[in-house]
Amino acid sequence: MKSISHFFHLLFISRVLLRHGLDELVLNTHLFRPLRLVRFLSPSFWLRHRTRRPRGERIRMALEDLGPIFVKFGQILSTRRDLLPDDLADELAKLQDQVPPFSSDKAIAIIESSFKLPLDQIFQEFDPVPLASASIAQVHKATLLDGREMVVKVVRPDIEKVIRRDLALLYVIADKVEQFWSEGKRLRPHEVVEEFDKNIIDELDLLREAANTSQLRRNFKDSPLLYIPEVDWDHCRKKVMVMERIHGMPVTNMADIKAMDIDFKRLAEIGVEIFFTQVFRDNFFHADMHPGNIFVSNSGQYIAIDFGIMGSLSTDDQRYLAENFLAFFNRDYYRVAELHVQSGWVPADTRIDDFESAIRSVCEPIFEKPLHEISFGQLLLRLFQTARRFNMEVQPQLVLLQKTLLNIEGLGRQLYPELDLWDTAKPYLENWMKEQLGFRSFSKKIKHNAPLWIEQLPEFPNHVFDVVQQARQGKLRINYQSKTLDRIEQQLEKQGQSSARTMISAALLICGAILYSSNLFFEAQIVAGLGIIGGVWAYFK
Repeated sequence: MKSISHFFHLLFISRVLLRHGLDELVLNTHLFRPLRLVRFLSPSFWLRHRTRRPRGERIRMALEDLGPIFVKFGQILSTRRDLLPDDLADELAKLQDQVPPFSSDKAIAIIESSFKLPLDQIFQEFDPVPLASASIAQVHKATLLDGREMVVKVVRPDIEKVIRRDLALLYVIADKVEQFWSEGKRLRPHEVVEEFDKNIIDELDLLREAANTSQLRRNFKDSPLLYIPEVDWDHCRKKVMVMERIHGMPVTNMADIKAMDIDFKRLAEIGVEIFFTQVFRDNFFHADMHPGNIFVSNSGQYIAIDFGIMGSLSTDDQRYLAENFLAFFNRDYYRVAELHVQSGWVPADTRIDDFESAIRSVCEPIFEKPLHEISFGQLLLRLFQTARRFNMEVQPQLVLLQKTLLNIEGLGRQLYPELDLWDTAKPYLENWMKEQLGFRSFSKKIKHNAPLWIEQLPEFPNHVFDVVQQARQGKLRINYQSKTLDRIEQQLEKQGQSSARTMISAALLICGAILYSSNLFFEAQIVAGLGIIGGVWAYFK
């Protein structure tokens, strides 16, 4: 039955694509390939071909006609600029969740079912006319029994069933695209659908979004930069989320914001500061910061909403990303290439000089422009596209970050066209790197590890005694191979250094390296460290 349902759904999609002049996509599929000759013999094809809209616009309009899930998919796809041509990515970015609201009766039924209470025992007032409606949920104004003004977010009825049906079909389409289209494998459609699957299913759980909201509110508590509404956890369920109603001006209402006598330059710079604070200080960033989710208060403070999609980075990714940005600022392309290899973003056998040359050819023309005309996000995009030629694996966490950076930069330049994002970001990154590599970071790590060391310290003499006993009884066996140590040994043999000092030094270094690199307990690695220090001392004595 599923295959029959998919067949008719595919026919509907094909009809929509044909209506928008996307017959090349339909007729390139295995099912309709025999009909390609008919297209060329049709007079309407040649007449329409002269006046048809650009490809990206036609695809955007088709997705809008196919419904909210396909619109959402197009939005996610627009963030994958490492895969799409620029014209298509730019057009898909225009997709908006302009979805008709569902009836208030259904919204009330979902609320009452979630709380197992009649509406008048939950809210003093409930506005049946929604404030906003999107593909996943819609929002209503309400007043709690204690008089607090709130907004109520309600998931669309039966939306999960619709989403899973369309996802199953998207997987089928992705597999066919990869199988029958020459560009299919390069675009990795199955991978894109998997990413969309994860994001949209996560958005269905409003308890998860409420947790994201609370975390971000805690991160920016008492901050003059950003205000996050408070969640009312007593009135949150999987399909219903209740939070504080905020009062602010949509950031797109430029004339109204200007009338509030707010400094646009400072407002643009604050947006950049918020982004870097979330990414590097908190390692938890709002990954859907398009203008529809951002408001401005009378005092010039940003207010954010809608926290269904959040991003985070590993500690290593944070450091490598910060170093990459700083290397870009300094036009140190060799360091950029080196960091990509060290991070594992590109294969370890990548020739750094070749990669450096490719990065330079992309970046130098961009840097010839005035700094305020250089798009940080576009530069990052060009880098990812270049890295793909060197077999860079897709890094989902970096894709989300790139999307957010493009949103923030676009918003900043909309508020203040002369915004120099580089000048705003560089001091922040330099200070962050100092904190990560300086004494403060060292003392923080010591403080973090101290309880573990104290706990293990009483056992340290026993562990050392056991190692010595095993060594004396000939029971200590360590299997270790190292090409680096082999090269050291060969080099020493070539040089013919046979002095006692060199032998002692080499022995201490090798033993220390073996112990340190092995998976033995913590104390053995301390002994290893002492051995390495002793080896260096013996050599230079």
